[in-house]
Amino acid sequence: MRCQIDINGEGGFGWRLVASNGRSVAVSLTSHDTHDHCREAFLRLCKRHDHMAGGVQHSIEGGGWVWAVWDTSGSHLAGSARTYERHATCRSSYERFRAMLPELAYSGPELWGET
Repeated sequence: MRCQIDINGEGGFGWRLVASNGRSVAVSLTSHDTHDHCREAFLRLCKRHDHMAGGVQHSIEGGGWVWAVWDTSGSHLAGSARTYERHATCRSSYERFRAMLPELAYSGPELWGET
């Protein structure tokens, strides 16, 4: 698992969690003003995972399912990297992501490709 930080067209930073097979697992749903703030937000998400809610919902575009994780104020922090055809598959992806958050908090430099 690796976490990559991308920059968008407006100069904002967002993270993307990528599995060893190259598939994106999750993406940040918020934009950050600096690379460091984005990295800190991801680590905070991992460390405070038990203080966050989330769930599966219909895609805004329709025709599928997505999942999201939000903090106590209701700000969406992370979401599925793709739309799923089946609710059960989306739910499984959401549960796997939530289960791996505590482990990612202590992964160290390998998570960021800094070996």
